[in-house]
Amino acid sequence: MQNTTKTGKIPYKIYLNEEEMPKTWYNLRADMKQKPAPLLNPGTHQPMKAEELSAVFCEELIAQELDNDTAFFEIPEVIRNFYKMYRPSPLVRAYCLEEKLGTPAKIYYKFEGNNTSGSHKLNSAVAQAYYAKKQGLQGVTTETGAGQWGTALSMACAFFGLDCKVYMVKCSYEQKPFRREVMRTYGASVTPSPSMETEVGRKILAEHPGTTGSLGCAISEAVEKAVSSEGHRYVLGSVLNQVLLHQSVIGLETKAAMDKYGVKPDIIIGCAGGGSNLGGLIAPFMGEKLRGETDCRIIAVEPASCPSFTRGVYAYDFCDTGMVCPLAKMYTLGSDFIPSANHSGGLRYHGMSSTLSELYHQGLMEAVSVKQTEVFDAAEYFARVEGILPAPESSHAIRVAIDEAVRCRESGEEKTIVFGLTGTGYFDMMAYEKYHDGKMSDYIPSDEELAICRNKLPKVASEG
Repeated sequence: MQNTTKTGKIPYKIYLNEEEMPKTWYNLRADMKQKPAPLLNPGTHQPMKAEELSAVFCEELIAQELDNDTAFFEIPEVIRNFYKMYRPSPLVRAYCLEEKLGTPAKIYYKFEGNNTSGSHKLNSAVAQAYYAKKQGLQGVTTETGAGQWGTALSMACAFFGLDCKVYMVKCSYEQKPFRREVMRTYGASVTPSPSMETEVGRKILAEHPGTTGSLGCAISEAVEKAVSSEGHRYVLGSVLNQVLLHQSVIGLETKAAMDKYGVKPDIIIGCAGGGSNLGGLIAPFMGEKLRGETDCRIIAVEPASCPSFTRGVYAYDFCDTGMVCPLAKMYTLGSDFIPSANHSGGLRYHGMSSTLSELYHQGLMEAVSVKQTEVFDAAEYFARVEGILPAPESSHAIRVAIDEAVRCRESGEEKTIVFGLTGTGYFDMMAYEKYHDGKMSDYIPSDEELAICRNKLPKVASEG
């Protein structure tokens, strides 16, 4: 197996030193000729202004959200110092996986699980908590699916002395009680969503009795709680431009590590729910692609049970099930869509980042959907070969990375594959148990189910 480059043998783990860590976040939108469509006021269908968003979001985060032109934002020193507790994260050359697969492909993964939250989510949580504290707020509210975002935010809020109220998707709340307890350990209040605590929660429960919830439901509750609580704002763990901006630290570190050894990726793969880790991983590489400097395949992987890219439509839609948030143009299944209770809670969202949606619409990236049992086949295989128990969300990327490596084995191509290993699966053992006991299902929504939700999309004049 070819293990060397012009600069010598590539180590199993490539670490940057602290001085090599990014000092700025990269705003991918600055290099997009066709910018993502703006958020719209749901009442007027006009682009949202900063003052209209100020009741929900922190002021400096709003500025980041709406800025399509500034390429780089300085990472405040307080945040850079916090990052040093768990960053830089390693870029791992998967030598064992390559050998086991018998592939000529070179496989790398960026591992974001080296912190207590167990995932990449802390990269944005600390930034959002920092700006909330800087604004003089008392606390923040949020939603969480699998629990990684809620855990990360509870850690960040504890660090800055902020209150943290988390609405956790009900099926994950029940499947992952220990994730809930980690949040409570860091001082967060955690409520299963939909709940009877909010008006929108009561409405959703009335319309969908016994529902297992969704990220869209939890977002609605968190926003309502924020706007009705003095000194609080809402923060979101994915989808928004500001989150992709903060997560660009993943891709910037990945590129810096690869550049050290003169390695260029041919294929970059990331799991996709709302888009935070995928957008962060691909940011500098997509920037090169947009500027015409290099080219590589970029593949978004989503669950077949919640296929926003592969079976959704590109249209304006509400970001939440309760229809209290602005309208975003994105690939969506409809805000009324509540996915089956699969075990990748972080990917159970009806829509996709507006930025990634525009890139996908332009044909600059690909998307595939995979079945749950196939994902866990890959997760178990990876755990046995590479020694890391992966999160179900990350395992979507692992599935397609293995598939691409097998294709290279069949074609003889020595492609370089990079995927994002967003976190660990130690709080997901109920899912692994169902997989091992043969009780895991592969529910896929029918065309008829998707059509019902699609027909409820808001009518926006600019779309005809």
